[in-house]
Amino acid sequence: MSDAETARKEVIGWFERVVLGLELCPFAARPWQEGAIRFAVTEENEEIPLLQALESELQWLDEHPETETTLLILSRALADFSEYNDFLDRVDELLRTGGWEGRYQVASFHPGYRFADSLGEDDPADWSNRSPYPLLHLIREDSLERALAALPDPGAIPERNVRLLRGLNREQMRALFGARYDG
Repeated sequence: MSDAETARKEVIGWFERVVLGLELCPFAARPWQEGAIRFAVTEENEEIPLLQALESELQWLDEHPETETTLLILSRALADFSEYNDFLDRVDELLRTGGWEGRYQVASFHPGYRFADSLGEDDPADWSNRSPYPLLHLIREDSLERALAALPDPGAIPERNVRLLRGLNREQMRALFGARYDG
């Protein structure tokens, strides 16, 4: 199995176990069941080729309306969270300059994800956005708006996820995240 296929399988396993299993994203189940989530891998590790891979995925989504969303897996790049976080500025710039702003947004996931209001290095709440590899989640804004409108209180999702993850014990976290969780 290639490195790209290994990365893809690991991310799909995480998605099933964590995102769907804990219902961290209440609108992920429908597109998953419909086969409308694309898991794409790039093995690029430099900024310009990474942005080109992102641009290709955005164009792919433009050409494939049956695909609800894409998780672009950066299998060999941006392992350092601060570098990844800085790269997100270039991602936003590409959305603006490429004419995708307002049509797509990008959610971020990273193995070292840390929220600004994190309680510290071992805060389980940070794990709501921790993935096996750095990811760029490309989301159709019109789909997101419809999904949010169907929920009674979409603003409560992050708080619910924080409570849920902080309520899990060490064994439960290790079952979900494997050896990556050493809290």
